Amino acid sequence: METKIMIRYGELSVKGKNKRRFINRLAENIRQIFSDYPQVKVSEQFDFMFIELNGVDKGIVIDRLQYIFGIQSYSPVYEIDRDFDLLKEVAKQVVKEKLDEREIHSFKVATSRSDHNYHMDTNAINRELGAYLMEEFPDLEVKMKKPDLTVRVKVRFKDFVVSSDWIKGIGGLPVGTSSRGILMLSGGIDSPVAGYLAMKRGVRPIAIHFASPPYTSPQALEKAKQLAGKLTKFGSWIDFIEVPFTEIQEAIKEHIPSEYLMTITRRMMLRVADRIRDQYHALSIINGESLGQVASQTAESMYAINAVTTTPIIRPVVTMDKLEIIDIAQAIDTFDLSIQPFEDCCTVFAPASPSTKPKVDRCEYYESRLDIDSLVDNCLAKLNFERIDHHSLEESSAQEEAMDDLL
Repeated sequence: METKIMIRYGELSVKGKNKRRFINRLAENIRQIFSDYPQVKVSEQFDFMFIELNGVDKGIVIDRLQYIFGIQSYSPVYEIDRDFDLLKEVAKQVVKEKLDEREIHSFKVATSRSDHNYHMDTNAINRELGAYLMEEFPDLEVKMKKPDLTVRVKVRFKDFVVSSDWIKGIGGLPVGTSSRGILMLSGGIDSPVAGYLAMKRGVRPIAIHFASPPYTSPQALEKAKQLAGKLTKFGSWIDFIEVPFTEIQEAIKEHIPSEYLMTITRRMMLRVADRIRDQYHALSIINGESLGQVASQTAESMYAINAVTTTPIIRPVVTMDKLEIIDIAQAIDTFDLSIQPFEDCCTVFAPASPSTKPKVDRCEYYESRLDIDSLVDNCLAKLNFERIDHHSLEESSAQEEAMDDLL
């Protein structure tokens, strides 16, 4: 009898008529993350989802599920016929497995029923199964509050489901249920966190990175790709677009007063991002702006920059302190990469004293010195597209580790 993994949906359970769409997307995301294990089978049901391992190591499956949005919790389970004697034997096996894994002194049985017409109620099942386990494991005591082990039984219409572990999932909504969004991915700490949080709400991000060679280095571009790669473990793959921004930045540097350099630069970035959004049928633009953190992120600056588009701008970290953002960056393994000292295009052209209260009319006046349409069109004609796949990254990393071991 092989273990299965039972997945509980959490927030998806309140999606009403759209619930089936969310469940189907979650199932597809799980299949994608296990595409290198084709024997793993996903069976979606209205209240739960089951994963059949078919020989795949349980630990691999449990580890990967912790990065999939849309899962409230999950458990290794046994699905068995509705035979109470068989239930006793399986419950005994579950306890034995846990005793082999860790020290246990107390337990309890917790039963729930989907089928309320079953001839035993939850209390009766708890008592009878608990008494049997006490006989089989006399060194264990029953403890109703905070036991070392909880044997969970779910009575369904056709079977029993038995489990003991209750593993917390990452929550959120399945990636892809909230359409696509353009993620303005710099090399800093904030934007990868913003991408992660947008993915948690179901957005499928398309990462764009503004590169200004020779002012920015190939290492800075590679760093941005690696940051995008870090996000793939939460969504299997991510599209990455290198945006050549040198011509635009040189024009801004030549024609715009220094105090408005940053504001006009951000407005041009937003224009380019919006055009890419339109090309890829995305519905939003995502960035890592945090209110008041730097000159371009004051309320006045955001207002002046936003004036070039009517597209929704999603700012997942806008109210967070820097330390809160860093905590998330460390948790998702982007922090150490983000602090590597490769300058992006926003820092190499940063003025000494940028305006913190830019005016829209002044922005428009200074921009009249630029051929905006031509600059944006030239930029869009030179985009470099790449799909970054999580499994390819894992294989590459494994090969590098193998070479390091040989050396």
